Amino acid sequence: MTDAHENQNEHDEHDQPQVFDKRRIDPVTGQVRGVNATEAAAEDDSAAAAPAGDAAADANASQSETVETSAEPSISDDDLEKLLSGEGVDEAPVEGAADATTSGTAELSPEAKLAEERLDDLRRVQAEYANYRRRTDREREEAKDRNTADALALFLPILDDFDRAGQAGDLVEGTPLAVIAAKFRGIVERSGLIAYGEQGEVFDHNQHEAIAQIPNPEVTTETVADVVQRGYRYGERIVRVAKVAVFTPSA
Repeated sequence: MTDAHENQNEHDEHDQPQVFDKRRIDPVTGQVRGVNATEAAAEDDSAAAAPAGDAAADANASQSETVETSAEPSISDDDLEKLLSGEGVDEAPVEGAADATTSGTAELSPEAKLAEERLDDLRRVQAEYANYRRRTDREREEAKDRNTADALALFLPILDDFDRAGQAGDLVEGTPLAVIAAKFRGIVERSGLIAYGEQGEVFDHNQHEAIAQIPNPEVTTETVADVVQRGYRYGERIVRVAKVAVFTPSA
């Protein structure tokens, strides 16, 4: 019985789990297990020196930041006021602006370059259309003036007949012919046809046609002596030049 009991105890001891304490610090003594006192003191010294080293590094970094901050250029109060008010912004040169523009253009993607080319084409077409529209408007106005002047020129023979009738004394005021002549002249004048050519006007080669030249010592420049046929203009356009006799200065 004794041997069997002992065997049973040994068997029970082998079956029970064994716990090993692998903690480096002894919970009872507070000492480091497995190292001697010298190594433990060295570890304590290194642990104490680490915070001091960190503090020194922080101090060096702070000093470096202070030096860098002090090296930055300062701005005066006047310059600060000008900057806040925007004074001198237009006159101040922008350094590297051309380089930035060039580099920005060079760095455009193919899609952006294509869009820029299409935009340039659109601007060019728009400018060409604006020039075409101005040209066509001007040509339309010129054509309108020319057609109106040509239409009014058809009435010039009638106006000439009224002038000759007046010189002959046939346009007596109050007579039917005088009333008709006045109404007709009013219509063409309201249409823009203006008569010119009077005695005493300075002779103008662009507006007068000299059919006779009469020397006259009393004039210093060529002057209209008599109007043979009145001239007419429509706006700036000469419908018909005036035929006149001209006084010319005599030697």
